[in-house]
Parts: sequence; structure tokens; C-alpha cells
Amino acid sequence: MNFIEQSPALLVVIPLLSALLVNMAGWVNRRYCYTFALLGVLGSFIASCMTLMKVMDTGVISYRLGGWPPPFGIEYVVDHLNGLVLVTVSFISLLAIVFSKESLKKELPDKASQFYTLFVLLVTGLQGMTITGDAFNLYVLLEISALTGYALIAMGDNRALVASFNYVILGTIGASFYLLGVGHLYIMTGSLNMADLLTILPKLYTLNAVFIALLLILIGAWIKMAFFPMHGWLPNAYTYAPSAAGCLVAPLVTKVSVYIMIRIMLSVFSPLYVYKIGVSETIVWMAVIAIISGSVLALAQTDFKKMLTYLIVAEVGYMVGGAWLVSSNGLTGAILHIVNDALMTLCLFIFAGIVIYKKGGQQLQDLAGLYKKMPVTMTAFTVGALSMIGVPPTAGFFSKWYLILGAIDAGRYHFMAALLLSSLVNVILFFRVIEIAFFEPKVDHHEEHSEKIFIDEAPFSMLVPLVIVALCLIIVGLYSGDIVTNIIQHSIPEGLDKLRL
Repeated sequence: MNFIEQSPALLVVIPLLSALLVNMAGWVNRRYCYTFALLGVLGSFIASCMTLMKVMDTGVISYRLGGWPPPFGIEYVVDHLNGLVLVTVSFISLLAIVFSKESLKKELPDKASQFYTLFVLLVTGLQGMTITGDAFNLYVLLEISALTGYALIAMGDNRALVASFNYVILGTIGASFYLLGVGHLYIMTGSLNMADLLTILPKLYTLNAVFIALLLILIGAWIKMAFFPMHGWLPNAYTYAPSAAGCLVAPLVTKVSVYIMIRIMLSVFSPLYVYKIGVSETIVWMAVIAIISGSVLALAQTDFKKMLTYLIVAEVGYMVGGAWLVSSNGLTGAILHIVNDALMTLCLFIFAGIVIYKKGGQQLQDLAGLYKKMPVTMTAFTVGALSMIGVPPTAGFFSKWYLILGAIDAGRYHFMAALLLSSLVNVILFFRVIEIAFFEPKVDHHEEHSEKIFIDEAPFSMLVPLVIVALCLIIVGLYSGDIVTNIIQHSIPEGLDKLRL
């Protein structure tokens, strides 16, 4: 048995063991905490890439933990859909941990051991949620991710403590809804294995209990992904979290929750059921409201990070709406946007972390004059902003294009209008930021005016991940066609468009 054969297990086991080593290093020598955490996330990334390449080469992978056959044992299942998400999660985590080193020294200088232990455990939970083929195991890993996320956010100031408490309450409610839904399925089928459920449930589709189970699971997932109006925990939690924590939870937690929703729709209940029960139109309208509400609320903010959090709420509406359009183009756009939005959010949150590191604040006025003082940082930010707006050839354009095509295919022109309105609002938001950053901050009259500008970029370890993710936004945009053709199209159910008829 070689590394490639064991890669589905290793992408979870490696960060899990590294969390133990990080915690032990905290008792012996804190200098090694970062190294062990970095190696753990790097190992998970390598294993994820190997797993995706194997899936593309040989097809779906089924990995039985402990050798127990499903449905009695826990099974890891990797197809093109979660193979792509696994690589995305581990790559984002890798860039976030590189960024965290200097930020942590300034914001949480005495908590390296606790922070990196929680950081790597959160990565473990997210990877496990993505790869598992067992509905109850997903719940366990969901709670591992949630508990570590609560703790990471609570490591901020007093405002972060209150925000984390609110997150705990709503997150627990969301997890309870999901668990109740899974309980319904187990009572009806006697199985928790997703593939097993997919074969048993068609015989039970006429039962109202199946619909209730789906509804409970969806509500749980929507709370976890902050789908409007169930978003109340997100803005303050992500705004007041330590910068290093925000760069992990903001790009990944909501996106993995969207993946879970899509996985439940396709691999547990089947498209034939979820798209024929008459809720698609209602959910698309909910997505429209989410997109508009998130965009309008972002317009009202003077705190840069809080502005970004409301944009996340709008972006969640993009993905939920795309998944429920009953359109192959719409579902393609939703899956592609999971990757693109994770990259865009990471880019903008790293930028916000750099501003906090250099300026000590996160208000819009703190960005004044940054184009002259931090040209590399601002160039990377501009790429992230253009991607959020949807300007080609950045990644954001292509996923929005598929979503718009899906809306046209499905005749959901209100969803298309919401996408275009959101893009227009993004233009206003980010051009306001760019305008502020182009001008010097106001100075006192008694200070001497100097024409000399001093370049004052962030430390190298903070700048590198920002530049890499900005380049990735362009590269992923340019290769969107290949990603869709070689990976995402394998995840789109055959005959999906015919289900609208």
C-alpha cells in the first residue's frame, strides 16, 4: 500500500496528528507550533491533490475505514465534486496558515499553541466533512469544525467573545436541525451511508417524512452557511475574529456548507426527488432576497471587514440559487463559485488583515493613501475586487456567467437581475475603496508637506499568500473551461435540464 492509495485517509489523518503535535509543542517549545501546523496542512494539501488526480484518472474512490464494508462501516467517497472541494479547502488553509505567522505575533502573541491546534483541527473537520460518505459521520465532523471555529473566533477581543457566543447558539440550532433530519432518515431506512440511502429512499418518496427530513437537513445547512435570513451570526463573528482566524473561517466554512447542501441533494435524495417536490421556485426567490439584502447591507458599512461579511451573505445567495435553478449551467456555476468565492474571500480577508497589521484599524478611512505606500498589496486587492465585481478574465466572471446562463435556461430572470444588481453594487463598493486608497489621508496643518512617498509593504510571509491568491484568481479564470470540462461536468446529473419539463 503506497501513499497514493492511502491519500483519502491521510488528508484527514495528517492534520489530525499534527494538531496533537502542535499541542504537545506548546508545552515544550512554542517555536515549533507553527512548523508542525504548517507541515500538517501541507501534507493534507498534497494528499488532496493526489486524491483528485486519482479520481480524474480512475473514477470514484471508495475508501473503507478499518476495512468495514458499508453500510455498516464508515466510508470515505471521493468523486470529482468533493475532490475539487478537498483541494480548495487544503489550498486555502495552506495560504491562510502562511499568512498567520506575523499576524499572530501581533494580535495573539501568547496563544500560538492554542491557535494552531484549533486551526489544524478546523482543517481536519472541513476535510472530513467534505470526504465522508456517511450522514452521521458528517454531523460529527460538522461539530468538530463548529467547535474549533467558535474557539478561534472567541480568541479575539470582547466583541469577538459576544459574537462567538451568538455563533454558538445559532450553530447549535443548525446542527440540531441537521441531526433531526438524519434521525428521520435512519428511522425510515435503517442506514446512514449516503450511497445506501440513495438506493433505499426512492421506495419511500411518497412519505411526508422524507420531505420533512430533507427540509430539516436543508435548514441546518442554511444556518451553517448563513443563508439570509439565517445569517445573523456571521457579520460580527467574521468582523471581530482575529485576522488569522478570519482568513480560514471566512473563505471556507460557508462554502463547505454549500457543498454539503449540494451533496445531500445529489447523493442522498437524488435530483429526481429534490427538483420535483415543488420548492425550487421558493428557494430561488429566497436566494434573490439574500443577494439583494447582503449587497444593500454591505453598502451601509464603514467598517471594511464588516462590508466583506455582508458580501459573503450575498455570495451564499449566488450558490444556493444556482444549485436550485434546475439547470445544468446553474449547478455548474454554483460548484465553480464555491472555488472562486473561496479564493476571492481569502484575497480580501488577507488584505484586511494586512491593513489591520500596518494601520491598526479596519475602517474605510484607514485605507487612505495605500496605493502609493503599498503598491503590491493594493494591486493584489484590485484583482480580488475585480473578481468580486465579475470582470474578465478573473475567476468571478466565469462562475457568474454560468449562473446567468442557468437563470436564462430556467426562465428565472429575477435571479439573473439579482446577480446583475449585486455586481453593480460591488462596483460601487470597491470603487469607493479604490478612490479612498488613491488619496492621501488628511494631515494637520502644522505638519510639513512632503512629496516623498515611502514604500511600506507588509512582511514577506503576509505578502506572498496575498499575491499567490490574486494570481490564482486570474489563472482559475483563464482555465475555467478546463475545470468545468474535466472536473465539474462529471458532477452534473444527466438529464438535469429535462427535470424542469
